[in-house]
This record gives sequence, structure tokens and C-alpha cells, in this order.
Amino acid sequence: MVHVFVETNWVVDYAAPSHRQTPAARALLARARRGELGLHLPAFCVVQAREVIRKRFQPRGEADAIRQFVRWATSADKLTIPERDAAMRTVNMFESHVRSELDRLDSRLAGLRDEPGLEIFAMDDGQLKLAIDISFVTRLDAFDQSVLAAVLGRSDAIRALDATSEFAFCELDSDLQPWDRQGRARMDLRELYDQRAIWVYGDFDMSAPVRPTNWHPGSR
Repeated sequence: MVHVFVETNWVVDYAAPSHRQTPAARALLARARRGELGLHLPAFCVVQAREVIRKRFQPRGEADAIRQFVRWATSADKLTIPERDAAMRTVNMFESHVRSELDRLDSRLAGLRDEPGLEIFAMDDGQLKLAIDISFVTRLDAFDQSVLAAVLGRSDAIRALDATSEFAFCELDSDLQPWDRQGRARMDLRELYDQRAIWVYGDFDMSAPVRPTNWHPGSR
């Protein structure tokens, strides 16, 4: 079995208002539902994702910007009155739709608990201790330390039950990727992932893991 870890950015891309969702995030859950892989999500990431979605996707700013443009375009004779009215109806529909989806966000997130193939897990004492250890060998902030500890610690627990398990981490956050913006290996993180044979992907498609440009012979 391949066990795939995801964190806050997956929840955001999956549960955002429909027009801002990422198809690859939905497709990854669909693969878990079909039993192609096991999907694992730290529980605290759901809480953070809720805050991010509510803050990032409020429709008022986008809607008001379009309304302002429509008023200007009408006064500048770039839009006819019927075109203006149609545009305003579309903006109002957009704002109403997004507000409705945000009102249903809590139930959408709660529904993740019942998804087959997805395990939402809480940190245990071992993972909390691992987070402390990580704080001495990386420059991650406290939240990212917790994410990394949850992924590494959970992989240890799964491997203890099934030594044949394979592991992957779909990570869009550059702070937790074992390569920097120039594609060079970040050895502090790379060693932690390598110790547990965890492949790290920079997307949710999992088409190919990303190897740093200075990946040396003998590496996985």
C-alpha cells in the first residue's frame, strides 16, 4: 500500500469555493476512495484550512472591484446599459454563490471524516516529541515543525505494522520541500525524508517526485 500524506494546502484546494478548487486535489481523494492509495491528513490542518478559506475567499473584494470596473466602463461608453445590467447580475450571482458555499464550509470539512481511504489523525506523544527534535535541526516555524513531525511520526507507526508500506508526501509549501527555489537540495529536510524513504511531490498529481539538482549518485 502507498500511503500519501497531505496537509493544509490540500484541504484548501479541495474545500475552497468551487471555482477556486484544484482538480488535482479532488482527484487525489478520488484515488483514495477507489483504494489506490491511503490518504493521511493531520487533524490540526483542518482547523488551519478553515481559517485560510474563510479569509482568502471572501467574495466582497473581488465583486466590488468588478462592480467598480463596470460602472467606469459604462460611464466611458465601453459598455451598453444592457451589458452593464448583465454584468452586474453576474457579479451578484458570483457573490451570492460564494457566500453560500462558505456558509457550508464546516459541513464540507466535517464530511472528510467519513471519506473512505482518508484518515484524519491526531498527533500522539511520539509525534509531539519528534516536533521538539525537529526544532533543533531545522529552521521551520512551529506549525511546519508540527506538520513534519506528524508526517514522519505517522509513517514510522505505519511501517511498524507493515514493513512493505511505501510513503509519499504531497507538499506545495516550499518551506517543507527538500529543495530550495533554485532546485538545490535542503539537506536538513532531505535527510529526514530519506531516513523514512518518503518521496516528496510538489503537486497532487504525483506524476514524478522532484529530485534536487544536486541529488547525488546512490540517492533514492
